[in-house]
Amino acid sequence: MKDNQFVIRLEQVSKSFGNKRVLDQVSFRVARGSAFCILGRSGTGKSVTLKLMIGLIRPEQGKIFIADQEITGLESRELPPVRKAVGFLFQSAALFDSISVGENVAFPLRRHTNKSEKEIQEYAHKKLEQVGLENEYDRLPADLSGGMRKRAALARALALDPPILLVDEPSAGLDPITSAEIDNLLLRLNSEKDTTLVVVTHNIPSARRIGDELLVLHEGHIIAQGTANELDQSEHKVVREFMRSIQAG
Repeated sequence: MKDNQFVIRLEQVSKSFGNKRVLDQVSFRVARGSAFCILGRSGTGKSVTLKLMIGLIRPEQGKIFIADQEITGLESRELPPVRKAVGFLFQSAALFDSISVGENVAFPLRRHTNKSEKEIQEYAHKKLEQVGLENEYDRLPADLSGGMRKRAALARALALDPPILLVDEPSAGLDPITSAEIDNLLLRLNSEKDTTLVVVTHNIPSARRIGDELLVLHEGHIIAQGTANELDQSEHKVVREFMRSIQAG
């Protein structure tokens, strides 16, 4: 593929925290409109990779491109236009507890658009409807179940209709049925909206459902990349154990 068919590119990216090298010259590309899953045991740099992609942290070495724009050299004030094109669903949902679910979804619309108050509320209702929470606009996040909070956070991440969505552990803390519901929402976004997904997960059944391409990180390095079927054939011990697990990590 040509580079412009890849909306995310990491080139020789390294990141350390203190004396611990979390990522060591990691390179990969994510194709436009694909669903890309990053796997690996706890502490292997999966969530760090997502945060690097949106400029929340910076690498010591290497380059990161979002839609052909290198973001590693950007100042903090230059990052907002890039971040508007990238939705981020945090593992913890990270909703504002003091405002309603609907106001959480409306927050990025107020901050980044010139829509009227009526338009903002209508759009926030629409986003909540997309994730099955159309009747929860006025409820506080604390009043929702874990699965509902995750869906509300997804609605907020989608408020600006980003072409790229980064998702950190969508199954974390959820029962298998709710986890599958989140997976189905992500798959629908990918198929109907052509949203590029990058999903960090420990959940192998989820990765098999979602991922067009899977990548396995281990001790700061990529040890496998390909389709689920290709990874099933891997001769690497860690990859084999991971792919045969039900809930790895």
